[in-house]
Amino acid sequence: MYFAAADIYVSVWIPPLVALVISFFTSLGGLSGAFLLLPFQMSVLGYTSPSVSATNQVFSIVAIPSGAYRYLKEGRMVWPLVWVVVAGSLPGVFLGAYIRLTYLPDPRNFKLFAAAVLLYLGLSMAFGLLRRGRQSVAKQTQDASEQRFHQLVRSQHHQETAGSAGRREPLLVTKTTHFNLRSLGYTFCGEQFEVPCWGIFSLSLAVGVVGGIYGIGGGAIIAPFFVSVFGLPVYTVAGAALLGTLVTSVAGVSFYQLLAPYYPGLAVAPDWQLGLLFGLGGMVGIYLGARCQKHIPARPIKWLICAVLLFTAGKYGADFWGFSIF
Repeated sequence: MYFAAADIYVSVWIPPLVALVISFFTSLGGLSGAFLLLPFQMSVLGYTSPSVSATNQVFSIVAIPSGAYRYLKEGRMVWPLVWVVVAGSLPGVFLGAYIRLTYLPDPRNFKLFAAAVLLYLGLSMAFGLLRRGRQSVAKQTQDASEQRFHQLVRSQHHQETAGSAGRREPLLVTKTTHFNLRSLGYTFCGEQFEVPCWGIFSLSLAVGVVGGIYGIGGGAIIAPFFVSVFGLPVYTVAGAALLGTLVTSVAGVSFYQLLAPYYPGLAVAPDWQLGLLFGLGGMVGIYLGARCQKHIPARPIKWLICAVLLFTAGKYGADFWGFSIF
């Protein structure tokens, strides 16, 4: 099948299948998978024009609602965290899209930018995981919460199999304790977590810029920061990261579409057909990943995020320097 906007030929079943597999594993850590689909489109499909960023965000718009719904249904959506992320990310996304079209239209330069961002994130998470032997109080609290969470999940599962499906364990859901300009606090699995609102806002603004350039809503960047820097349980940030990605992806696609007439020499507007095919596969993958996440320990999820970040960074760096190592 020929996709006119992308100017590529690809079998119609490949985009949804690839998106399903990628999204299932990345959604375990609150990521939509868009950050891995972009190198697939550029390196495998040969889709290298700036419109690939917008097409990648179309995938997020279609794919994310299923996973976000799952986290919402299970009571693990921290709404104040979502609002702060969206408030910071939106202006950054618009600026990032402008930078992408004006200063990084060349695929080679764009790959260097992406490699630098993903390498930093991957190494930061790896060092954090390797330093587990010298845990801070925050880390100990986080780990205790994760262990308690799995105990409660097993307890609830036993209740359901015994015919007590109507009973819901209240500690398995998040509950906001306070939310103001200074900080946000919530409880989860009997533990209290608190983060500075301005810190989250500033991080979201920077992530919005990077996400607008790269073609993602920012979940791939912000979720690791929530876990490794702010010490929040991955089970509580995944839903907020996905929903924030959804909102900023809508804004990003709209902005790229509006800017297209002002860049007649570039392919700027998204390829809607290709984006929808990716999105349909991602919708299934994210839902399945969100459903399975609570049954999988947090540490493997974090290592998974770390591995895919470093792999993608290495691929982009090799492409920039002209090496073919993958």
